[in-house]
Amino acid sequence: MSGKISEKNVKLKRAYERPTDGDGKRVLVDRLWPRGVRKADAAIDYWAKELAPSTELRKWFAHDPSRWEEFRRRYAAEIEAHREEFDRLRDLALKGPITLVYAARDETHNDAVVLRELLLAHR
Repeated sequence: MSGKISEKNVKLKRAYERPTDGDGKRVLVDRLWPRGVRKADAAIDYWAKELAPSTELRKWFAHDPSRWEEFRRRYAAEIEAHREEFDRLRDLALKGPITLVYAARDETHNDAVVLRELLLAHR
């Protein structure tokens, strides 16, 4: 798949924030469903479980900012193993706006941030 994804086409939003009309397709990028969020309230269009960090990587990282760079490297390697799912997500972003939905409290150090970087940088 070719083409560059516009930055405005890939948004990030916590699962605990209300969906809005501007979200486009809402894609949950966590392996686990967010605690306390009802499926009807989340308005998820697609759950990309296969693109979420492995349980081992998620537990190792534990949202520790000092492990951020290594987490990014390891997570990018995991995504390579799920190329078909990544390409599906990329295709959605090329067609229109998507919002990567995540549950982490840390809005700077989480898997959705890495996934967005990879989508925008992909050749």
